[in-house]
Amino acid sequence: MACDQEFIDFVVDQIENAGIVTARKMFGDYGIYSDGKFFGLICDNKLFIKPTESGRSYLADDVVEAPAYPGARPSFLIEDKLEDRLWLSELVRITLKELPDRKPRKRKKT
Repeated sequence: MACDQEFIDFVVDQIENAGIVTARKMFGDYGIYSDGKFFGLICDNKLFIKPTESGRSYLADDVVEAPAYPGARPSFLIEDKLEDRLWLSELVRITLKELPDRKPRKRKKT
């Protein structure tokens, strides 16, 4: 099942004060980035956030982990709190703090 553009736009709009949040098509689904840093996926109209220890603490008893696609590592599956803009934004900010910075791309020699 493909992702609906409306759902992708909704998720991106829900995340506030976490940098410039964008979604890029990749392998039929979408990667979610903040200022170019990859932090999650949207697959089959479901939001998956990379798992971090701080994120796990923030989620507390609400942790649900599932792979975004067959063969993928488990990520935090966010379903019930998508409508809660403040909660979701805070989870993304917490996650971004713990993720490593982007590695600069190496230029190909021609």
